[in-house]
Amino acid sequence: MLLHHMGFSPQMPAHRPIERDDEAVVTWRREAWRRAKSQRPSVGRWICFEDEAGHTLRPPKARTWAPRGRTPVIPVSGRGSGRISVAGLFCVRPGRRPHLLYRVKVHRARKGGRRSFAETDYAALLDAAHQYLKAEIVVIRDNLNTHISTAMRRLVTGRDWLHVIRLPAYAPDLNPTEDVWSHVKRSLGNLAVTGVDHLAAIVRNRLKRIQYRPGLLAGFLAQTGLTLDPEPP
Repeated sequence: MLLHHMGFSPQMPAHRPIERDDEAVVTWRREAWRRAKSQRPSVGRWICFEDEAGHTLRPPKARTWAPRGRTPVIPVSGRGSGRISVAGLFCVRPGRRPHLLYRVKVHRARKGGRRSFAETDYAALLDAAHQYLKAEIVVIRDNLNTHISTAMRRLVTGRDWLHVIRLPAYAPDLNPTEDVWSHVKRSLGNLAVTGVDHLAAIVRNRLKRIQYRPGLLAGFLAQTGLTLDPEPP
């Protein structure tokens, strides 16, 4: 009660990696973001934030109602029975509504099988975005191994319409796609699914709903503190 009167409230703390370089984040906002916005705006180039997320058959926990003293129980699979990966592009351009483009990949529970997107998968997503947006693309992505591999560099070099800007390390708050994943994750709280295909269908449904809510997408960009306003000379 005393803490409440002092202006305190119970809150869940956010995690921030100790390896994060706040000075590098400030520099990126000032220089790299400005460069992304200023690269040949007359040709209608889109800025696309890329990111990926994974989902398993064990849903995230969420608060719910239950009789006192009786903790609710959700039946989940105790064995590894597959997962899904989602790669997304959060695309923005001054004067246009934002777009969310994505690909969902199902990984069966097969021993030795790949459980994430490969370089060719990311290239296919970017090719599809280029065809859909009908413009050059500046892709902003993190430093995931697949993003900076030799194979990925070759794929980028072969696409003259594609330009890459890397985010500083440990700075997910600069990527609005992270907020898309958080929104989807909250909607999956306590959800019991029958299998990996059922999970993939639900995730696709959630993402499609977000696609048709440009106001929500604009809010995700606003959360990063990044704006599309032209920089002063």
